[in-house]
Amino acid sequence: MIKAENLSYSFPHKELYNKISFTLEDDVHCAFIGTNGTGKSTLVNMILHPDDYLYDGKLIVDVPGRIGYVSQFYTIEREKEVTVFDYISEEFVRLQNKINQICEDMAVTDHLEELMEEYQQTLDEFNAIDGDFYESNIRKQLKTAGLAGYEDQLLTNLSGGEFKLVQAIREMMISPKFIIMDEPDVFLDFQHLNALRNLINSHKGTLLVITHNRYLLNHCFNKILHLENTEMQEFDGNYVDYNFALLQMKIEQQELAAADMEEIERNRKIVERLRNSATAIDSATRGRSLHARVSLLERLEARRTKSPFVDIKQPEIVFHADEVLDAEFSGENPEEALESERKSELGDANAENEAEKIVLSVEDYNVTFEREIMEHVSFVLHAGDKVAIVGPNGTGKTTLLRDIIKEESPAICLSENVKMAYLSQMHGEVFDEKDTVLKNFEDAGFDTDDQVTAYLKTYGFEEELVYSLVRDLSGGEKNLLQLAKISRAGADLLLLDEPTSHLDTYSQLALEQAIEKYNGTVLMVSHDFYTVANCMDYVLLTEDKGLRKVSMRKFRKMIYADHFDKDYLEYEQKKKELENRIAFALQAGKYEDAKKISEELEKLLQKYNG
Repeated sequence: MIKAENLSYSFPHKELYNKISFTLEDDVHCAFIGTNGTGKSTLVNMILHPDDYLYDGKLIVDVPGRIGYVSQFYTIEREKEVTVFDYISEEFVRLQNKINQICEDMAVTDHLEELMEEYQQTLDEFNAIDGDFYESNIRKQLKTAGLAGYEDQLLTNLSGGEFKLVQAIREMMISPKFIIMDEPDVFLDFQHLNALRNLINSHKGTLLVITHNRYLLNHCFNKILHLENTEMQEFDGNYVDYNFALLQMKIEQQELAAADMEEIERNRKIVERLRNSATAIDSATRGRSLHARVSLLERLEARRTKSPFVDIKQPEIVFHADEVLDAEFSGENPEEALESERKSELGDANAENEAEKIVLSVEDYNVTFEREIMEHVSFVLHAGDKVAIVGPNGTGKTTLLRDIIKEESPAICLSENVKMAYLSQMHGEVFDEKDTVLKNFEDAGFDTDDQVTAYLKTYGFEEELVYSLVRDLSGGEKNLLQLAKISRAGADLLLLDEPTSHLDTYSQLALEQAIEKYNGTVLMVSHDFYTVANCMDYVLLTEDKGLRKVSMRKFRKMIYADHFDKDYLEYEQKKKELENRIAFALQAGKYEDAKKISEELEKLLQKYNG
């Protein structure tokens, strides 16, 4: 069991937790969520190493045995030439050898009592991890992860996704009671993500998993911990139910807020009249009445404070040309600037003809490392196309994007005057991580530091983060920073390599909306099939060392056939439609309509989730 009571902790310039309390019971599968930069990874580190932190309140870590840990950044030690089986079984073999050595020592020692105690302790450790059956258990776990027959494979021959699954299996076996995973899904392809889901659902001990992955969130957890704005909220139930509970709370709060606004406005007018009367006529009675009204007004204003968990603001991700961004700071109408930009780009040409313009052509492209990865790849992107390259890890997708941005391959041809912007998986390729966020935006076309600060605030970066070193940001914050930089580029072609990795769900949705509204061309490498399905026109699927064009309709059928129940697509579409109708009703102030639609949504959730 893990328990926090009134836990508070701060960095020098940022408060992370303000008297948070939660309990993580035995044998639960808990998703740990929250927007980027809220301190989720820090809290995990506090649980793993509580003595390294100076905090207020209580943090109780009562876990039998070792706490397992799967990092989002773990890499294979290339010098460690061991098989998958040897890697997973290392702790079992160590304990087994120790038991054998103690038995040998007992045969010749005069200190039998001490050795008996050590023997019993080691045997208990071995039994606690089901040591007698570790060989068969390893094979079972590998089969669950879709890695049957991998026992004799060298670690160095595994893909990144395969190794992450092997690492998860190892931690699950040697720490069966309690495991923490920090974004274990990052960069996993569809197949490996599904395997991770199976591993999580088959595990019988306690799991605490930091994740923003919508697939895992919807299918793997029975408890939610939500950290937001220094506060913690816990929910006993699955992620779908949690979101519905938040939606109901939002409807109630907005209805109350609307009623309060009417009352606030009425009392404001009364206060104003009383102030005028008190000035004109010195009256103690009027003064007391004024004071009472002011107090009431203050209480009503205080009630307007929204819960930090209900209405979390999405970052304002927008992709368009410099003219529009400059207009925002100059006081021009951004919509007018955007229209002017469009007309300038198209001239007298018809928009339909513009869509036929070839932006990028790839002909007979090949990638070779130790083996042929891509062979005779050819495709064309037209202006306005939104295309995702999808396929397993290690099939050359990132290499293709890098070669496009470099403009060095004779197989790759860009149209004249096409301006590109690139989002990299490797943040250090884009930013100088030893410099501040502000310093990295010196070449982004701003006139003053205040303009940079105002701009980055729309992406969720408060002022203290603007002066932070890039290396101190979370993975999600670094990705958001890349997106903020790209939006200033005024690019015609966006090359996005795993843009949703590390992003919280709110930022993922904001990115999808930005791509949908962008009037340029997008080529995106992604394993996030939610984003692919929601905002791409078609897919280039890696297959037999080539790329096969697949329509979105066919791609959706493939994904849902492989990863979801047969009715899941229909369910997701209906759910999204109802949630949108609720949002529109709330915007229009039609709270009774919102409640009725939420009842429809509740029936849908009950039908699908039992």
